[in-house]
Amino acid sequence: MSWAGPEDIYLSTSLASYLDKKLLVLLRDGRKLLGILRSFDQFANAVLEGACERVIVGDLYCDIPLGLYVIRGENVVLIGELAQKVEREATDLKGSMRKRMEFLDMD
Repeated sequence: MSWAGPEDIYLSTSLASYLDKKLLVLLRDGRKLLGILRSFDQFANAVLEGACERVIVGDLYCDIPLGLYVIRGENVVLIGELAQKVEREATDLKGSMRKRMEFLDMD
């Protein structure tokens, strides 16, 4: 039996390649969480730093800040890295929508 060397780590199904990157995590109950992956274990339990829940209704969305968040692995459906370009475009869209809604004076 041979052991995997350091060069083989990224060929496995490990989450190690996602450490310190911004991820989107889809949970079994349909929630979508965004945050920076700080830790994980063999059961796909994960710790997200700066986590927020993204709620999407039609073409609109909002982010609900959660802070440091621990996710039990059995609730994870999908984990994927967020593309910087897509996230930047979403932030720009969110900012432009705020400008359009200023007349409502929500305060």
